Amino acid sequence: MKILAIANQKGGVGKTTTAVNLAACLADLGQRVLLADLDPQGNATMGAGIEKRTALPTVYQILLNQVSVREARMRSEPGHFDVIPANRELAGAEIDLVNLEQRDLRLKAALAEVADDYDFILMDCPPTLNLLTVNAFASAQSVLIPMQCEYYALEGLTDLVATIKKVKQRLNPAIQIEGLLRVMFDPRSMLAQQVSDQIKQHFGDKVYDTVIPRNVRLAEAPSHGLPVLAYDRQCKGAKAYMDLAAETLRRAGLNVKAIARETA
Repeated sequence: MKILAIANQKGGVGKTTTAVNLAACLADLGQRVLLADLDPQGNATMGAGIEKRTALPTVYQILLNQVSVREARMRSEPGHFDVIPANRELAGAEIDLVNLEQRDLRLKAALAEVADDYDFILMDCPPTLNLLTVNAFASAQSVLIPMQCEYYALEGLTDLVATIKKVKQRLNPAIQIEGLLRVMFDPRSMLAQQVSDQIKQHFGDKVYDTVIPRNVRLAEAPSHGLPVLAYDRQCKGAKAYMDLAAETLRRAGLNVKAIARETA
């Protein structure tokens, strides 16, 4: 079982799009997947086809030890994976957790109870390096970092890598960077190509081979409460996220072809 945090403190870089669509594509390849929405905006919850305003209990109650993951999880019918939903009440978690014991490790303890139920647990982190993100990093084996190939991307990446190092020293010695995923990529842009080359020079094989292109269908799917696979399976975005799911399985040491045959 692999626990993967999807994080970048910069907003609008495709974290939630990646979390929802990677979950759906892994499920399509026969994996048992849980997606934990840790963002008070609840966009991953909505993108998975779950109405966040009526989704109760949520990850908020899990962090306060009021309910278990098994009690809170819901099924994404269009995505064929489970979701721990989130909504705006999660914004108060930072204040509510600050004086509680083991505040950084509450999510880790909760997820441990369902470890045998899943092959992958994905966590959609908020676009800030706060206590919710620290809980995710304390739980995760590795971090997937979606990033646009633009001028300020590398600067923000430095802060994120520093935070991961601190968590590694203090809370989770096993955590590592799973990979950097280039998203919203426009191959016609000279700047995008230059930044992409810089990322590959600096991070080497930590950069995913898969590149997620700019794609209108990817942007449209969440407004319908659907992962892109359920919205338009043949679009470039869907095919790119299927490639990412296959690459994720290969990195986990799994035989993608064998899994595809089993699920066919």
